Amino acid sequence: MKRIGFFLLPVVLLLACGEPVPRKPVQVKSGSFFKESVARSKKVLEMETEAIQNLIKKDSSNTYFSSNSGFWYRYEQKKDSAGYLPKTNDIVLLTYSAMSLAGDTIYHMDDIGLVEHAVDKSQLFPGLRNAVKLLHKGERATFLFPSSQAFGYKGDNDGIGPNTPIKLSLTLLEIKKDSSNIK
Repeated sequence: MKRIGFFLLPVVLLLACGEPVPRKPVQVKSGSFFKESVARSKKVLEMETEAIQNLIKKDSSNTYFSSNSGFWYRYEQKKDSAGYLPKTNDIVLLTYSAMSLAGDTIYHMDDIGLVEHAVDKSQLFPGLRNAVKLLHKGERATFLFPSSQAFGYKGDNDGIGPNTPIKLSLTLLEIKKDSSNIK
């Protein structure tokens, strides 16, 4: 019996030293969820853009501009001089109110209060971060943001629901230039 065990031991050791065999995944991801999600997002953006374009057409007395960031705006109070526009690291003081595209107030500027914002640094929603860079000190404008530039597919967990485009009335009160931006 000892002899059989003595001869089987090397055979077992040789078989155990083989190449490791990789395990196959339990589930195979096809990527279809991401493709469907992208298609859904494109459809939502298309519908919101159409709603914003219809709103702009109805408001023919004002001139709207299209931003490079994917939103539209019009000036309510514009300065004639070509003054300083906020740059990265500048501190701006602003106030705004948020409305639905239909004009229903979601957040009034009195409820929000004054907002101090470090340009390109603070945790504001994407559209607002880009909007402040378009205004000079003392200017006020109305911005139309699709949900992708506002609070996206989640909303703000309070007054703005998921996939909700918003209208924002923004006033830039003050610009404190960062020392690296002074020339």
